[in-house]
Amino acid sequence: MINQQYMSVLRIDNLSKSYGNIKAVQNLNLNIGAGEIYGILGPNGSGKTTTLGMITGVLKSDSGSFTWFDGKYKNPNLRLGTILETPNFFPYLNASENLEIVRHIKKSDETDFTKILELVNLAHRSKSKFSGYSLGMKQRLAIAATMIGNPDVVIFDEPTNGLDPQGIADVRTTLKNIAATGKTVILASHILDEVEKICSHVAIIKNGVLLNHGRVGSILSSDINVQLAATDMEKLNRWIISNPNISSHFLKDNFYDCMVEEDYPIELLSKDMIEVGLYPTHLLMRNQSLEEEFLKITGNA
Repeated sequence: MINQQYMSVLRIDNLSKSYGNIKAVQNLNLNIGAGEIYGILGPNGSGKTTTLGMITGVLKSDSGSFTWFDGKYKNPNLRLGTILETPNFFPYLNASENLEIVRHIKKSDETDFTKILELVNLAHRSKSKFSGYSLGMKQRLAIAATMIGNPDVVIFDEPTNGLDPQGIADVRTTLKNIAATGKTVILASHILDEVEKICSHVAIIKNGVLLNHGRVGSILSSDINVQLAATDMEKLNRWIISNPNISSHFLKDNFYDCMVEEDYPIELLSKDMIEVGLYPTHLLMRNQSLEEEFLKITGNA
């Protein structure tokens, strides 16, 4: 059940941070709602970690402000669970023993970690030493540590960094399970595919500047990607250029990669080709991915 007692979980107003001449974050404005899985997406060095550092109080901003939970709590950090750096645990202790230390540091009253370990799929290894864990298991234990104290919001910086495909899939499932409990998840990542699979909302930043934000579906262009080839490729190129329903195209391998208007169905496209004597030898339609939209927005396409 999503907690709806706040109009927003986090409001960021004109937040800025510089390191000498480097503007890490520039006049950032965001509003994150309860129950969202919010991805802060950008290449390395874009200001993601700096942003997380400021909103958790690890770094002091140069200007601007941020407000947690509509200002309802004097110490909102007590309602946050955060991983900003590589988590450190005692290698000779097991999962439960390491979580007990975290519980003591957080001054939490929890004594049973069973549900938390079940949530991150580590209950069966609760008595195994941390030193014997895979990288994915270590990351899932770190996520479990953020859950102690029953925070309203959990914050992760590059949660799948360095993991193998199975580890990435496990962390993805864990984050979705956490969000399903009603908690808000905020994560920073440069891995576009993972953001697209995990997040409900996304903010795209580059060089500290917010370029776009909103629901993942609304960020994606409504245009359709179509791969086209024909027996006469030169004639096909001229036809594509003259077609007002095709906004852009480029030659890729042995076909043209085209962006086609949403209201130009594939059956009409193929009919129009045949009417001018173009016979498709390759025709593939797919929706635009977040990666393609990201490259377009950041100017790297």
